[in-house]
Amino acid sequence: MKFLYDLLPVILFFISYKFYGIYTATAVAIATTLLQIMIALITKKTVDKMLIFNGFIITFLGGLTILFQDKTFIMWKPSVIYWLLSAVLVISALLFNKNLLKKSLGTQIKLNDKNWSRLNIVTAVFFVLLGFINLYVAFNYDENTWVNFKLFGITGILFIYMIFVTIFVSKVSKE
Repeated sequence: MKFLYDLLPVILFFISYKFYGIYTATAVAIATTLLQIMIALITKKTVDKMLIFNGFIITFLGGLTILFQDKTFIMWKPSVIYWLLSAVLVISALLFNKNLLKKSLGTQIKLNDKNWSRLNIVTAVFFVLLGFINLYVAFNYDENTWVNFKLFGITGILFIYMIFVTIFVSKVSKE
């Protein structure tokens, strides 16, 4: 259920886009994300860092999209998010000797430090590649194709990546 809740801004963006176009869809995505942040503040008293991060990026790039009536900004959003996530994973590991994947998933997944490092590197590279794939679709195909890719393509790619991670974890957790 949390997965669908997290996807809500993207789903509402998609639906709004189909009926009203990219600028209305962008406003809906901004409003939905900010509403999720407010709901989290009211019900949990704390807000997930990823939600705040996403809220900042969607508000900034979405705001520029609406202000300048230029869809380029919103098309960059997934890439910016994936590249920043990749940078955070790499920088935290290299400069601070902290594996954020291990910190967030370590209670659920049992791996040795070597395999946590592998998973961290592979995930960082995956996010870089996903950012480039998003830009490739955004600037080589029409707007409608990009919107469909944003919901179905990226979600599908993330799902496939999670399958590979699950296979990797099940293989190396026996070591």
